[in-house]
Order: sequence, then structure tokens, then C-alpha cells
Amino acid sequence: MTIQWFPGHMTRAKRQIEEKLKLIDVVFELLDARIPQSSRNPMVDEITGSKPRLILLNKADLADPEVTAEWNRYFRSKGRQSLAIDANAGTGLKEIVAKSKELLQEKIQRQIDKGMKPRPMRALIVGIPNVGKSTLINRIAGRNIAVTGDRPGVTKGQQWIKTGGELELLDTPGILWPKFDDQEAGYRLAATGAIKEQLLHIDEVACFVLRTLVERYGSVLSERYGLGQLPSELPDLQAAVEVLENIGRKRGCLVGGGHVDYEKAAGLLLRDLRAGKLGLMSLEAPERD
Repeated sequence: MTIQWFPGHMTRAKRQIEEKLKLIDVVFELLDARIPQSSRNPMVDEITGSKPRLILLNKADLADPEVTAEWNRYFRSKGRQSLAIDANAGTGLKEIVAKSKELLQEKIQRQIDKGMKPRPMRALIVGIPNVGKSTLINRIAGRNIAVTGDRPGVTKGQQWIKTGGELELLDTPGILWPKFDDQEAGYRLAATGAIKEQLLHIDEVACFVLRTLVERYGSVLSERYGLGQLPSELPDLQAAVEVLENIGRKRGCLVGGGHVDYEKAAGLLLRDLRAGKLGLMSLEAPERD
């Protein structure tokens, strides 16, 4: 599977970030806590180079907290600082300034030693579309200054945002890489709404998600949809289709002749997942994925 989705504004954003990097003190890399690896943009390492970086695991309110803790340990083992946050509720945001100061401790001390009052830290926020960058900016700024939306690609240009505190933020459009060579990453991104559903068949996405959910959260899934006892894993696509069909029947996703509307059932499952109606769930974890 190769998904082509690289609008022109993203190409410009990559160039603009590289041009502005010399003005930046710290990079905030925003990831989806449910899929930290799949929601990482491989271009970020190349673009930001050796700049101090803080990884922010957003939407932690929807992710499995035990798995999120695993991810924090994983990033620490790689020499990276990370925080679990919920930009919508503002949870964890106060720690961002403290962590940034830790990363910039030497630079701030040099300013103090020269008799200078440390200026606000300049942070670049990067992340793929629909991971919550604009929501985070609005929370930190304390006002609705960045455009938000529930679809990919809402932010179209760069803007400096003064927060009135110890941070100044540079917002950028979501940058998505030109193609996905990892089929599973593509399915995870579609499942969480990071990429447009039109790029993949929604029933295929749902079946992929079901294989993960049955293995890790089978009892929760069964209780939500009244599915009865589920196997410990779904060995193949056909097994996943059967579970999706069962969900469709339980929820009345039917067409003429009593047949299941698989697309409607898939849409129901994915909406429930994204809204947190299935509980706190992560679709990938370090080491075992």
C-alpha cells in the first residue's frame, strides 16, 4: 500500500521550518498518545537536527495509561524527554514550561551570567495533521488564536504566537510524509482520523483495528457491543470480518434482506474509538509492535 498525500502547502511548510529554525530554542514534537510511532513524522529528525526537543503525547485522555507510561519509558531510553498531555482539557500543560527549561538550562544560565533577563523561550510546534497542534496553542496562549478543526490539514500557514508568559510559539501546518510504506501505520492513522478516510477502505481500517482491540481489549469490546465471548486473537482478516458483521447486526447496521452494511458498521466502530466510547485504548506499544 502506498498512499500519496503531500499537498503543496506541506512542501512550503518544510522549507519555512528550515528557514526559521535558527530562531528556535526548543522543538515540541506533538504525537498522538494512542499511536506515538505511527504519528511520528520521519522528516522531523532531518528538519530539526540537534535542536532540543520535547515529545508531547497528546490525547492521553483517550489512550491506555499503562501503554502511555511504556512510551514515556521508551523515549527516555532513547535520550528524549516526553510528556503525556490532553490539550483539550489542559492536562499536563504546566509541565511543558518546566521541561523546556530543563532542556534549555545551559542556554538560560548563559543569559543570566551575562546579566541578561532570560527572554521567552521560542518553541516550534510540529506534528502531523489532526494531532491537536492548534488546540494546544490555544490552551497555552489562553485564547482562540489558532484555527482548529476535526479534519486533517486545517492549519495552512505559519504564525508566531506570544503567550504572555515564558513561551513564544511558532505554529506550522501539519506535515505528513509523501507516502506510507508501512501498511499498519497507515491503518492506525486512518483509525484515529489523522488522514482522510477516503484514502483507505473504511471497512479494511475497521478490521485492522478489530484485530488489535480483540487481542488487547477483548472484554471491553465484547461488553460494549454485546458480542459474547471473543477469542484471544483474530488470526486472519476473515475472523475480523466476522466480528465486524456481529457488531453490525447488534447495532442494526443492515440493508435489504437483513444483510450487514459493513461500511456503516465500520464507521460506527471508528467513531466510538475516536470519541473514547470504547474506553482508554492504545493501538500500538513499544517493543511489542
